[in-house]
Amino acid sequence: MLQAIILGIVQGLTEFLPVSSTAHLILFPWFFNWSGEVDTLTFDIALHGGTLLALLLCFRRDWIDLFFRNHRLLGLIIAASIPAGLAGFFLNGFVEHSLRNPLLISITLIVGGVIMLAAEKIYKYRDMDQLAMKDAIFIGVAQAIAIIPGVSRSGLTISAGLFSGLEREVAARFSFLLSTPIIAGALMLHFKNAFINSGGHNLQIFAAGLISSFITGVIAIKFMMKFLKRYPLNLFVYYRFLLAAVIIAGIWLKG
Repeated sequence: MLQAIILGIVQGLTEFLPVSSTAHLILFPWFFNWSGEVDTLTFDIALHGGTLLALLLCFRRDWIDLFFRNHRLLGLIIAASIPAGLAGFFLNGFVEHSLRNPLLISITLIVGGVIMLAAEKIYKYRDMDQLAMKDAIFIGVAQAIAIIPGVSRSGLTISAGLFSGLEREVAARFSFLLSTPIIAGALMLHFKNAFINSGGHNLQIFAAGLISSFITGVIAIKFMMKFLKRYPLNLFVYYRFLLAAVIIAGIWLKG
């Protein structure tokens, strides 16, 4: 139960902080030798359900506006979701079985950090209303690349938004709106195999993880939207570099 709550907190925070939630969900059981239900894809899906609820709560007004008024932006989000949807559908099995490797994660953490630093050098002046289709597709492709553990969906999509000239807070808002249909799609993709065709699960453990990821997800979203009004992504980049160094040290010690 404690492990489930901890992983829920980790998921809720790292899904929205640009440090890669997938990497952390892989690394925590690896570092602490956790096993059982908390180290399964099914449990990871439940945690993502909590962060999806956090997104829907925090951006409920945005989604109401998208469906009833701002159809142009809704179309951009739908178009930008296609690359990641295709990547998840066709490459998810490969990623799950071949790329969940701590050494690879350390490399992608560093590479993603360098990209984030480069993106911060771009002058930011555009609002959401000035986002063009080519910009949305560019950000959508970045989200598709973020299927690789360690890259970070929020980190790469916010960086792509900055490269497109968006203000930092605007880039984050578009990134979070864009992540909503992708997380929902991933839940739908895995739901049948994970929950219907598998054996019984400890529902208390799953509920604890989902609730903790929801609560911390809400906190992380609100924190990021306020933080990015004033500060660059550099703090998270330094954390990524430090985590990569810790992973490499852990590989050396375990070897």
